[in-house]
Amino acid sequence: MASHPLSALAERLARAERLMADKAYQPAHALCLEVLSADPGAARAWFLLGVLAADHDNPLKAAELFGRAAALDAADPKAPAQLARCLIALNRREEALDAAQEAEARGAADAHTLDTLGVVYSRAGLHDRAIGFFERAFAREPRNAGFAYNLAASRQFSGDFDGAEAAYAAALDLDPSLHRAWSSRVQLRRQTAESNFVEALSRQFEAAGGDAERRLHLGHALAKTYEDLGDPQTALSWLLKAKSAKRRDVGYDPAADAELFEAAAATFRAGDESQGDPSERPIFVVGLPRTGTTLVDRILSSHPQVRSAGELTNFALILKRMTKTPGAYVLDAPVLEGALGLDLRRAGASYLESVRPVIGGDGRFVDKMPLNVIYAGLIHRALPNARIVCLRRHPMDACLANFRQLFATGFSYYDYAYDLADTARYYAGFDRLVAHWRAALPADRFTEVAYEDLVADQEGETRRLLDFCGLDFDPRCLAFHENGAPVATASSVQVRRPIYASSVGRWRRYGEGLAPLRQALEAAGIAVE
Repeated sequence: MASHPLSALAERLARAERLMADKAYQPAHALCLEVLSADPGAARAWFLLGVLAADHDNPLKAAELFGRAAALDAADPKAPAQLARCLIALNRREEALDAAQEAEARGAADAHTLDTLGVVYSRAGLHDRAIGFFERAFAREPRNAGFAYNLAASRQFSGDFDGAEAAYAAALDLDPSLHRAWSSRVQLRRQTAESNFVEALSRQFEAAGGDAERRLHLGHALAKTYEDLGDPQTALSWLLKAKSAKRRDVGYDPAADAELFEAAAATFRAGDESQGDPSERPIFVVGLPRTGTTLVDRILSSHPQVRSAGELTNFALILKRMTKTPGAYVLDAPVLEGALGLDLRRAGASYLESVRPVIGGDGRFVDKMPLNVIYAGLIHRALPNARIVCLRRHPMDACLANFRQLFATGFSYYDYAYDLADTARYYAGFDRLVAHWRAALPADRFTEVAYEDLVADQEGETRRLLDFCGLDFDPRCLAFHENGAPVATASSVQVRRPIYASSVGRWRRYGEGLAPLRQALEAAGIAVE
């Protein structure tokens, strides 16, 4: 230590932070290692290495580094807060919540740490708890547009649409170019000729230049606005503008999804046996996004014996961990193929154990991850008494709804939705897979619900759904829109209203604009009429 006095080490760390701010990551990394060579107990150096790992999309390594920093400095709340954020990204929910509570216990007070804790609680599905942290963060830094945006999104998930509108407005006042706030704000209410943001959105779209991400959000906001104004043709033209550049960026490969559907069908065939965990607790609601999965989740979770667990990735992550397949993808053909060699009874038991902290008990619950349709055969092997409810919708409406949806960028499983022809091909693969499940899985374990039937006969379809799940009828399931639980999906606004029929046959409003979609579906063997 004589050759490295504390002031010199502190100066090196300060220099490392300045380099990181300038994105000079390699020299910053080298400085941190120099400090640790002289003082292995330098908590700040471990923390900065964690920041570098997190910034380079390595949450596993970052969690290890933040954990070291948190252990070395028992007073600093920043390290456990950042550790919590990495753990929630890794789907290690309970560990993440423990770390977040440790950060709280250490007196988390600076705005960035409060915002980080809000993000952790939000991603854990605890939106009401998250709101308090976002409010405190924004109160401490009222000029931070990102904090205002996080507050707005959490209020939206919790059903406080007026509060969300105010926070989105605050974010955009601070930063009119905040594209995520624009695309979220227009979803809160119907845009009218007297009250809309067309002028501001058009100006921002023009200013976005070649930035595909900004164009995507702003174009979606304009499309939603023109649809509200009764001009679906202009809405479609904005969607096409918004999506085209992003389609080029993501490099979507339709062959990979075709391979995925084929591998999924091979996981269970008619006559195969299931010897998994006998629990009847799970109800899996699956299908394409934007086809009524959130609606059915709300109907079922309005029953006093059922809780919604939200869109869980638990089953997928357990299979990925057990198969030990290489590669970054949680869901791919090698995982599905490798899963057939697993002890799937153990996988089912592990899944049930992983869900317990989320639902807080041993009752029935809904897992409404749409992508679990890929895993239906493996779910039946692992949990043969689980119910699987698959949502269906008219192919044109289903494809249009997916194309109209602004999915989280970076989540590659929905990359087909940047192009109408890709969406049609994906729908055709999905349709073939569901036909396979219909033939292979027992009818008392796998059923389909048509969105159009649910809209036309809400009570009849609700009774059939409850009977399939082994639940007595309860009138609260018809008043699902009164369910106050948070909704962290694209349907957060719609499911607060009673069932409505305006989305049925929506595709017909677009006329010849959707002719390429219709042709692509028919070319794939899907009947449109």
